Order: sequence, then structure tokens, then C-alpha cells
Amino acid sequence: MLLNGLPVSAVGKNMFFNSFAEDNDNVLVLIQLNGGNDGLNTIIPIDKYNILGNVRSNILIPENNIIKVTDEVGFNPAMTGLKNLYDNANLAVVQDAGYPNQNRSHFRSIDIWKTGSPAEEFWTTGWMGRYFDNRFPEFPEGYPNEADPHPFAITLGNAVSETCQGTLSNFSLALTDPFSLSPLSDTTAGALPDTPYGKELDFLRTAIAQSNAYSGVVGEAAEKGANASTLYGESGLEQQLKTIALLIAGGLKTKVYVANIGGFDTHANQVVGGNTITGEHTELLGSLSDAMNAFQDDLSKLGLNEKVITMTFSEFGRRIRSNDSLGTDHGTAAPLLVSGSCINPGFLGSTPDLPDDPSVGDGVAMQHDFRDIYGSILIDWFGVEETEVKSLLFEDFKHIAVINSCDSGTTPTIDITLDETEIYNYPNPCEEWTTIHFDSKGEHYRISLFDGLGKEIQVISNQKIAPGPTKLKIETRGLAPGNYFYRISSINGIRTKALVKV
Repeated sequence: MLLNGLPVSAVGKNMFFNSFAEDNDNVLVLIQLNGGNDGLNTIIPIDKYNILGNVRSNILIPENNIIKVTDEVGFNPAMTGLKNLYDNANLAVVQDAGYPNQNRSHFRSIDIWKTGSPAEEFWTTGWMGRYFDNRFPEFPEGYPNEADPHPFAITLGNAVSETCQGTLSNFSLALTDPFSLSPLSDTTAGALPDTPYGKELDFLRTAIAQSNAYSGVVGEAAEKGANASTLYGESGLEQQLKTIALLIAGGLKTKVYVANIGGFDTHANQVVGGNTITGEHTELLGSLSDAMNAFQDDLSKLGLNEKVITMTFSEFGRRIRSNDSLGTDHGTAAPLLVSGSCINPGFLGSTPDLPDDPSVGDGVAMQHDFRDIYGSILIDWFGVEETEVKSLLFEDFKHIAVINSCDSGTTPTIDITLDETEIYNYPNPCEEWTTIHFDSKGEHYRISLFDGLGKEIQVISNQKIAPGPTKLKIETRGLAPGNYFYRISSINGIRTKALVKV
């Protein structure tokens, strides 16, 4: 519920922790890229540049303008701030984050990302909402209180994020300006009838009382806080992150903040014709990059850099082929960014394996399931047990080493997970069958086949495989001609590879 810019929420208390103070003081900042970000124009796979040149030449960044990181990958030229984070070991790029059976609707896909649900199921709680539900089951009754006087989550803007939706209500407060919080007028106290009207009125009274109490705490933190960085610009995202740093510096114990930047639905005029290093998408990436860099600079100068990590997310990536309107249409997976002093810096996963001749509808295949990223952050940043993560997200959860020790100065590395030279299929292209070859480590492997739209069409294997050279034959005679991808996932790695059916 949103009241005077401040919504109220309800969630739960863990059997292990009595309050946030007894847990840890780590903070997670989420940045939603509204519209579906074109990952191939953000983190550019230089090793696939020839393919990109054939299928998106009208929007492709000239190779000599790419901020080169390695021979395989580089950043969009607008992202100098991101390159600074990378150089200072404060950036992790998780390649090709998505989910099985991609839904290319804005509304449905962002709902999946916020709830952490399977694509085929409709859940009514957010992934962070369920985390809080397990810790504060009485909420909103009795909150705020002496043990927990601070809001659990804050969304920057006029509406709360569904990410923070609990079973009973949303536990996030919507906040635009912490210095202009005026108290809400309360209703007249009195006995309430035992009717639906009475229950709703009781909820409103509780919401108003909570809003006023939380407003006071937020306002006090804003007055006490101060920013230390001079890098902030005037963009909306930079000002949102500046506010978040201010509140953390002022002593607010909120665990989760959600910021937003819109405009990524770039069907047309993603670039300026004839000059692909300029345009709408470049401006957005520059704003994102500058904001994340300024925020990290602020946290470091405030001495808060080891208690905050920042993660981006977007509903989907864009298609491999560009369209004739200097834009890109709804796709599947895209890179996800995590910044902070306590992350495993560098690239998690390989550059996307693109087919030589992608069809009009083909998107970048999923390499990392976003729920694995969520769960890994819950485990390594908030101390959640793996069994709980599986109940919050999904039973097939695989840990990803996103979070590391707070050892600033660690050299960024590229982690290609499973060795590409050990995984291939033959024949490729294929007609009636193909065989996947890889070297099993004696682990449990889930191997799935996806079409170019991101739909999981077959689980090839989901079991422990004896160590040694392994061959898995796939019948392809029933498949329509086109581009497909197979994904091999084990406890020690993930790899997504392209195959062609002719």
C-alpha cells in the first residue's frame, strides 16, 4: 500500500535471528533496468564480432571504440565508470543471466524476475519478500518496535517493488525525498466492527502509524548522513544511489534498497544512424555506469564499501539480430552486473555462444539461471542456509561464486566455468541425430536442449554421470530446422553451446 509516498508491508521472523542487528549489517542494492537491456551492446563479445557484424551492423559499436578488457570481451564505450570498477576489482559480470522458457512479455517476465517463480507458475510473493517472511512472520503487527525500528526495505520512487512483496503485504517503503516526509493524518480511534470493513480500516490505521514511525527514522538518518563522493551527476539513478548512500551513512539499518532506471525497451533508434556510438542506449549505459561508479566511490570514502553490494537486473535481453529501425526486439538472456568490494571480480561464465546465422527470433541463450544468482547472494551475503534457499527459489539451485571475501585489489579474472575445448557436439550441423561429447568429473549433470526462443524442449540427462569421456546421443529428426542450444550444468560449472538442425 502507498500512503503519501510511503507504503507499508508485512513479513516474517527467522527462528535463528531475533532482529536484523543479530544477523549482519550487510545491505543489498538492486537496480532495475526497465525495458529489457541489450546485453550484446553492453558487454560486447569481441570474440563473436564477425557474427555480430553480419547480423546487427546497423547498431554495432565499431571494434576500435569498444573498451577492451580481454581478447574475448569489452565494455560499451559509454561505460568508462564500469571499466573503473573492473580495474579496481569492484565488478563482477555474470554472463547470460535468464531463466528456462523465457517469456518475452515485459509484464510477465519482470514478474518472474521479481518473484523468482518458474516461467509456468504465478507466485504472489517476491523473492526478498519470502526471505523476510521467514524472519518476521508477525509483520505488520507490532512493527516498528524497539528491536526493529528501521524499515526492512526501501524502493526509490513512487511505488513499492514487487521484489519485496510478502505474504500479507509489501515490506518496502516507497521513498522519493527523505527530507520532505510529512506525517499522515491518523483516523479517529475507536472500536472496529468484526466485518471486512473493520479489518480494512484496522489495516489502514496500522499502515498510517507505521508510515509515520518509519518516516521519522528515515528522516533522522537523512539528517545524520552525508555523502563523500563528488562524482554524482544529476541523472535520476545517480540521485537515487546518492540518497541510498546518505541513508546508510546516517545509520539506517534497512537491508534492501531498490533503484530504477528506465528506457531500455529500444525497439527503434537505439543508436543514431551513421554513428553507432551515440544514441538512446549509449546514454542509458553511460548513466548506469556513472551512477554505479559514483556510488561505489561514495561507499569507499564513507568506509561503507564492505557492507554493500549492488546488483542490476532486467526482464530480458534483446535478440541477436537487430531490426530495420536501428533497434532490437525482445530476446532472452543478458549479462547481470554485481559491484562491491566483497564480490568475486571479473567475468563469471563465458561469452555467449552465438550461432553463425541466427534467425530473426533468436535470442542469447541462458547460461546462468538468475535464481542461482539470487540464492548465492542470500547464502553468501545474508547467511541463509542452502536448504532455505531451495525452498525460497527452486530445488535445483546451484551455487555461483558471486560473493567473495572483502579483499580489495583482487585481480579480475575470466572464469569460463567448464572448459570449452572439452565440450562439443558432432555432427554440427546435424540432421537426424548429434552426439554431445564432454569429460565428466563424476558429478550430477543436468543437460537440457533449448530452442532459439529460450524454451527448454528436452531434458537430455539429469543424473550423476560416471567420470571420464562421455557421449550423449540426441535424436534431432523431429526438430524443425533452426538454431538450438544445449546447456550443461553441474556443481562445478555451467556451459551453453549452440547447435544447428538442418
